[in-house]
Amino acid sequence: MTYKINAMPEQIAAADLALLAQVETATLGHWRHFGFLSRQIQPLIPRRRVVGTAVTIAIPGPDSTLLHHLLSLLRPGDFVIVDRLHDDRYACWGGGVTVGAKAAGAVGAVVDGPCTDLEEIEQSDFPMWCRGISPITTRLYDLGGAINIPVSVGNTVVMPGDAVLADESGVIVLSPDEVASEAQKAIDTQVRGKAREASVRETGVKLGDISGATEKVMAKLL
Repeated sequence: MTYKINAMPEQIAAADLALLAQVETATLGHWRHFGFLSRQIQPLIPRRRVVGTAVTIAIPGPDSTLLHHLLSLLRPGDFVIVDRLHDDRYACWGGGVTVGAKAAGAVGAVVDGPCTDLEEIEQSDFPMWCRGISPITTRLYDLGGAINIPVSVGNTVVMPGDAVLADESGVIVLSPDEVASEAQKAIDTQVRGKAREASVRETGVKLGDISGATEKVMAKLL
């Protein structure tokens, strides 16, 4: 029953987050395979896109003592990533934690397990991703845990200080040194995609002709 609390990570540069905020997770999914959390982790509030700096925490099954303490450490722009150490029964995150996290300036959170108090989370308008809802909650059992260590959340390693992008399609984490380049690549891809969609809508050109798919199919038929 011990605690490990490392220093809060350096926050992602504001300019990099501004770029990342323009990106859809699904755009990055066109070429990236790493960094995506399991698709079983879904948003509780739809149509939200959030970017921030990962602050990680690992806490055992029925206990949320360290999570309550973490709320006093959070800074504006932090995104809380909660490793539940394989527990899928106890909801560590509910209305009270939501209010505390939002008051501290957290922009969102992921729990690799269930949450509770959906109505209160919605009322707080706090962007939240998790594995569903449970009425069985944690207590302050003082069982230990760790803050700002590498964690496994959604079958993915998340490092404290990673950049987080979360939207209605899912959640991805990026190392700080790749945020700007990946975000700009995604923005450029989205611009080209919008132009292609406009051509299909307005000129009648076929998507298969633009993408090259039709040419590939026809070549195999010859």
